[in-house]
Amino acid sequence: MSAPTPTPTDRKFLGRLSLPERRYLTDALRTETVGGVLLLLAAVAALIWANTPAAESYKSVQNFHIGPAALGLDLSIQHWAADGLLAIFFFVAGIELKRELVAGELRDPKAAALPVIAAICGMAAPALVYALVNVLGNGSMDGWAVPTATDIAFALAVLAVIGTSLPSALRAFLLTLAVVDDLFAILIIAVFFTSDLNFAALGGAVAGLVLFWVLLRRNVRGWYVYVPLALVIWTLMYNSGVHATIAGVAMGLMLRCTTREGEKHSPGEHIEHLVRPLSAGLAVPLFALFSAGVSVSGGAIGDVFTQPVTLGVVLGLVVGKALGIFGGTWLAARFTKAELNPDLTWPDVFAVASLAGIGFTVSLLIGELAFAGDAALTDEVKAAVLIGSLIAAVLASVLLKLRVRKYQTLIADEERDDDHDGIPDIYEQDNPAYHLRMAEIYERKAAEHREHARAAGASRDEADRPA
Repeated sequence: MSAPTPTPTDRKFLGRLSLPERRYLTDALRTETVGGVLLLLAAVAALIWANTPAAESYKSVQNFHIGPAALGLDLSIQHWAADGLLAIFFFVAGIELKRELVAGELRDPKAAALPVIAAICGMAAPALVYALVNVLGNGSMDGWAVPTATDIAFALAVLAVIGTSLPSALRAFLLTLAVVDDLFAILIIAVFFTSDLNFAALGGAVAGLVLFWVLLRRNVRGWYVYVPLALVIWTLMYNSGVHATIAGVAMGLMLRCTTREGEKHSPGEHIEHLVRPLSAGLAVPLFALFSAGVSVSGGAIGDVFTQPVTLGVVLGLVVGKALGIFGGTWLAARFTKAELNPDLTWPDVFAVASLAGIGFTVSLLIGELAFAGDAALTDEVKAAVLIGSLIAAVLASVLLKLRVRKYQTLIADEERDDDHDGIPDIYEQDNPAYHLRMAEIYERKAAEHREHARAAGASRDEADRPA
């Protein structure tokens, strides 16, 4: 049974999602939440491992090289995690972006304008904060992109740990921010962190991508076709000088994310459903395990707040992200005259903006790329990312906890299904059949209560009768 189309009031900013979009969001974020908890555990494990007497073994594993040198792939374990495993993460990000553009919240330019503006401001403000701190402190401008990213999995893990959730509209807003963040992070990596180009390898990678696209358009099926081809494309892209994760994004964007007649799910959604657990549950946690292990001694933590590079990263994540997203959202709503959902308030938007300051996975990756020639500074930047993300998580947790009862009420309303037809009641208010079913349910309940009333009255009369 299909739900009725949304009413015009549903187009308000942070208004109710369509039922298919809500179901997709719930399924996707469930996987991301589990992956986020694993990511959190992997980060903690890395910190413990790197700050114990076994720290040398951590460095040894990080720097252990493996892979065929003839193909230019004799890489360290840490390198494999950043260039290989994260290609899976960016492949899923590519599918997610494609789906949002053709079937999700970004398909309507008018509806997409506000979250896109918010995301752009949420990337520009941290970069400006970083630049300001480093101009005043005579620091390096190389790390300007480090605090610009949002880690949706880590943010959801924080929500799971503090025992709260968000109404679907706020979750969709957070996911849209993260998707646009990923898009611009991809562009930043491609444009600013491309080394000397090997045009032969790049041409081969492009030819492989064209073949990948042709096979998709001809509806060729079989993982045994696409997985080997994907590995070849990734290898060529890595050797071209362009960051290898770009190959994953490009292939993800090529998948069809619209359904055709007779299809329950599009090929892109189907593949995303298969690959997302691998990305969230294995690839990203392993990247965290081999990238997040930095020294967090008292002296190292103190250095984070005294050096312009690391201070710029912390302030960019904590201050820049929150003010950028909130300010961009408010200004866009102000000038487009978009009405905020009456069930939510601007402090809710600020809380989500603070939560977006958790910039773990992509921030660590950009930090490694930005300071690749300085191992000590790379570790300090990683520590700054961890500390900044932790501060943002604590701040967001406090703000969200202040509204947790309101969120619980909204979520209960979203999930109520009194007629037990599998569709939340909130989506059926304009459906006559729903109201007829509810009338039958209430009539049955009324009949039961009348019977109970007669039985209770007869019992009382019997008790009042003289012996």
